Amino acid sequence: MPLSRLTVGAVLSALLATLFVSAPAQAADGQISGLAGKCVDVAAANSANGTAVQLYDCNGTDAQRWSNPGDGTLRALGKCLDVVDRSTASGAAVQLWDCTGGANQQWVVTAAHDIVNPAADKCLDVRDNNSANSTRLQIWTCTGGANQKWNAPASGGGGGTPSGFVVSEAQFNQMFPNRNSFYSYNGLVQALSSYPGFAKTGSDTVKKQEAAAFLANVNHETGALVYVVEQNTANYPNYCDWGQPYGCPAGQAAYYGRGPIQLSWNFNYKAAGDALGIDLLNNPWLVQNDSAVAWRTGLWYWNTQNGPGSMTPHNAMVNGAGFGQTIRSINGSLECDGRNPAQVQSRVDAYQRFTSILGVSPGNNLYC
Repeated sequence: MPLSRLTVGAVLSALLATLFVSAPAQAADGQISGLAGKCVDVAAANSANGTAVQLYDCNGTDAQRWSNPGDGTLRALGKCLDVVDRSTASGAAVQLWDCTGGANQQWVVTAAHDIVNPAADKCLDVRDNNSANSTRLQIWTCTGGANQKWNAPASGGGGGTPSGFVVSEAQFNQMFPNRNSFYSYNGLVQALSSYPGFAKTGSDTVKKQEAAAFLANVNHETGALVYVVEQNTANYPNYCDWGQPYGCPAGQAAYYGRGPIQLSWNFNYKAAGDALGIDLLNNPWLVQNDSAVAWRTGLWYWNTQNGPGSMTPHNAMVNGAGFGQTIRSINGSLECDGRNPAQVQSRVDAYQRFTSILGVSPGNNLYC
């Protein structure tokens, strides 16, 4: 955020011990094949809730025909691959169940041929590394073993996502497994219409790099999307510039940091509100009460403000200046040029994690 604001986010989130990379899956026939060339199979082709999912000789039946519709689920016989009892523990079995949209039914197929449940941060696993027919499948800490390697069906929609955003909901959940529910994926998707050039400019690689860069800075500012408002309440009265002709109509202490890039100061609430057609000067609380509004303020800053830098973060990414220049534009006056290298490293680490999840290189010029 702008010069003069102390950043809230210094929290390094322990997201994923292993860097997973989304990739186009294989096996166009819809089978998921793995250990000993056998397939993920619904026991007895039974579509009842709770039916075991197991390893079995590949036979081309509907019990082994899985679809990946692009919403993070894997489906067979009209139902979803589901972790029993929403467990996140190693050894929790998987089953077939009505699709509910729950985190226990979200899966990410990676370039390393893992199938990951982001909520548990665990991999689809053949129990006891046993290749015998009818061996039950489960989730387990990802080890890279052969009993966790799969070829899975490609997602629908030609490699895009249902939202049109380069980050799928499953990938978003993988990036932020412990996020505050306020920071919803749907809220972010709704906000994208305000800045149609965001993550839609340049090559597919650049689009994904920009999305990763935005989310990495957001990660740092909010403690991995945990904090909606600035945590240091003692700072709240400091963000009113009475030198502005419009003053601080919501109150001296009303313009503290809120949202994904912690919008702060009365003049920023005024400028963002004017740009978005929302009266944030008089009602700054919208940024902490409406998820889409919060995301829009983050995108407003990203796409239109230089901050203490010389370019907008959007321009830094689409014109090849690199991730380091996004840091400079957001909080460079307090972090760049050796002022706080640990904070810079926190942002870079998140960016590298997120580009890995999206399957692209981070590019050059990562530091400021």
